[in-house]
Amino acid sequence: MSAHILSFLSYLGTPPSTLHAKLARRPKDYQTDHKFTLTTFSPTGATITSSGTKKGEFLAADVNTQLKNKNITTDIKVDTSSNFFTTITADEPAPGLKTIFIFKVPDQRSGNVEVHYLHDYAAVSSSIGLTVYPTVNFFGVIGTNVASLGTDLSFDTKTGDFIKCNAGVSLSKVDLIASLTL
Repeated sequence: MSAHILSFLSYLGTPPSTLHAKLARRPKDYQTDHKFTLTTFSPTGATITSSGTKKGEFLAADVNTQLKNKNITTDIKVDTSSNFFTTITADEPAPGLKTIFIFKVPDQRSGNVEVHYLHDYAAVSSSIGLTVYPTVNFFGVIGTNVASLGTDLSFDTKTGDFIKCNAGVSLSKVDLIASLTL
């Protein structure tokens, strides 16, 4: 049963004065914000979504555009704070490969390039920031549904140090699931 139904059932049989006190202490499970979203699709593959949210006196709005052409998807978002977000994704430029280019204007340090490779028994992901001293991230895992081995590394090129170095191994059987993470 959902939490709302169980919560309602707990109030049944409660005297009205106690019920009123319980309801007054209960956290709000509803929103008083106003939100408006409008999405339109074109036959050429473009999608435009406009949305606005009013939370108290604060108003936030954005316009999202998604353009698709063969295996390349471009997402562009502009918000009321004059931020410009762009994500360009090339899906399957080679079998199992996916590349993603992300940047935000006016933040020059937000650029990022990601490369993902997915195979039946292996997955590799790498990303690098587009800055003078970028952080380089690498993630890789090999294995089957029975045993797997993986690592997650991050290297800071400014200091020359590994800022993240994790490794793990997992074993799964019908009656046993064991994993070790370092």
